[in-house]
Amino acid sequence: MGFVKVVKSKASFKTYQVKFRRRREGKTDYYAQKRLVIQDKNKHNTPKYRMIVHVTSRDIICQIAYACIEGDMIVCTVYVHELPKYGVKVGLTNYAVAYCAGLLLARRLLNSFGMDKIYEGQVEMTGDEYNVESIDGQPGVFTCYLDLGLARTTTGNKVFGALKGAVDGGLSIPHSTKRFPGYDSESKEFNAEVHWKHIMGQNVAD
Repeated sequence: MGFVKVVKSKASFKTYQVKFRRRREGKTDYYAQKRLVIQDKNKHNTPKYRMIVHVTSRDIICQIAYACIEGDMIVCTVYVHELPKYGVKVGLTNYAVAYCAGLLLARRLLNSFGMDKIYEGQVEMTGDEYNVESIDGQPGVFTCYLDLGLARTTTGNKVFGALKGAVDGGLSIPHSTKRFPGYDSESKEFNAEVHWKHIMGQNVAD
C-alpha cells in the first residue's frame, strides 16, 4: 500500500482542544504541579508549602509558597543579590551561594513564625546528611516540599545547594543524598567532605 496523506477535515480543527497556555510555552509541568499542590482531604484549610528554587543567569530566587484558588501565596522570599549586605560579595551564581540563599530563607521564615529560637538547625556545617526533628511540647517542625519546576535534577545542581541550606537552617524537606555533590553512583556512597568543599566554595577556589 502506498503513502496516504492524512487530510484533516474542518470539523477536526473545530474540535481541537489546546493545552494550557503555560504548557504551550513550556513553562509549567502540570503533572508535577498537581502532585505538589493537592493536599490530603482530611487536612482542612491546611496549606501544603512548597520551596520554589528558580535559577536565572544572574540570580537565584528561593521562595516558600502555598496554593490557593486565587493563585499561589508567597510566604517568604530570598534573592541572591541580597547576600552582599550579609558579607557574600562575589560569585553570586555558584553552589555555595545557593546554599547561603537556602539557609537565609529558612532562618527568615522561622523568624517570621517565631520558631527561630526553637529550631536552630545544624549549628556546625559538615556537609553530611541532616534532618531536623520535632521537639516535644513545642510547635511541630516546618515541613515543605522542593518544587524545581522544569529544572534538570542532575547531581550537583545548584537547586540542591539551596535545598541543603534550607534543611541545615531548620526546615524539614524530604530528600536524599543522591543528588548532592560527593555522591558516587557506581559505589553508591556519599562523600560528605566533597559536599562540604562545594558548600564552602573550595571547588571554585581550587
